[in-house]
Amino acid sequence: MPPNQLPLPLKDIHLPDTIGWWPPAIGWWLLAILIPLVVFGLYRFYKHLTRKTAIKVAKKNLELIKLYAPEDSANQLRDLSILIRRVSMSFAPRSQVASLTGQAWLAFLDKSVSGNSFTQGPGRLLTEAAYRKTPPSSAEVAELLVLCETWLKAQSSYAKRKKS
Repeated sequence: MPPNQLPLPLKDIHLPDTIGWWPPAIGWWLLAILIPLVVFGLYRFYKHLTRKTAIKVAKKNLELIKLYAPEDSANQLRDLSILIRRVSMSFAPRSQVASLTGQAWLAFLDKSVSGNSFTQGPGRLLTEAAYRKTPPSSAEVAELLVLCETWLKAQSSYAKRKKS
């Protein structure tokens, strides 16, 4: 070093500060928003799919029930009652529907269709037929089948209204 020059005031090498965890990078914010949205969307899609499938299967089963022989009205009514209960449990919470019997069950079914067709009309067969001395006539069963078909259509329109 020449005699008239002073040493340069250099500092030692220093490392940058460590990166803090807050605030998170934009990718973490996007994940925090997208994950709940995706989970919610999948849940809604699952509910829509099961409702749609339940109605399709119920309509096919109703057509099979209609094909029963007229003298087999007891089995026809039993299968119809099971079908209606299954469809109801796919739309309403199980805790509300599964325990309903008698008039309360028929009143629940009346909520979906206009009038009192279940509590006052042919729908009473669902709860009374097992306790009758004589089996229901084929005309009564036919009325009940039409009523149940109307009820199923009301459920499919309910699913469409709930979707939008």
